[in-house]
Amino acid sequence: VGLSGPPGAGKSTFIECFGKMLTERKHKVSVLAVDPSSSTSGGSLLGDKTRMTELSRDMNAYIRPSPTSGTLGGVTRTTNEAILLCEGGGYDVVLVETVGVGQSEFAVADMVDMFILLLPPAGGDELQGIKRGIIEMADLVAINKADGDLVVPARRIQAEYVSAMKLLRKRSKVWRPKV
Repeated sequence: VGLSGPPGAGKSTFIECFGKMLTERKHKVSVLAVDPSSSTSGGSLLGDKTRMTELSRDMNAYIRPSPTSGTLGGVTRTTNEAILLCEGGGYDVVLVETVGVGQSEFAVADMVDMFILLLPPAGGDELQGIKRGIIEMADLVAINKADGDLVVPARRIQAEYVSAMKLLRKRSKVWRPKV
């Protein structure tokens, strides 16, 4: 499963909750978290493991942060091979968290069985996603943080994306993307 979305959408929080749910159901979960690299120093924070504290202590989970090292598309140049290694190592669910910063971070869509776009309910111009690009590649659009005062904006953005996705050409004859 590939996951992308803008900064602050809650990708790491979602992965930790989802991953814990899966391990409680006896799945072995691998998380490949991709972080952007500095164009100046080449370094990367690789902070996803520290944001997934509960999942990182789970014996049925493996979290591997990796820097992009200049690779475009939201993944590393070896993400596909890392997915295969995790599957070969006995992990039956592999979650790939992309850098997730814009309209073109969807290279992971060709590496996974399902590509999820996580969106916050009040991120500005909600129909930015109607631009061809990342929204066109999503198998599922999940509006995250849809509670409290954000319930109404979340319902609104959900309706906008349901309408917008009707305008996109279908990638599959058997699956219609959900919001």
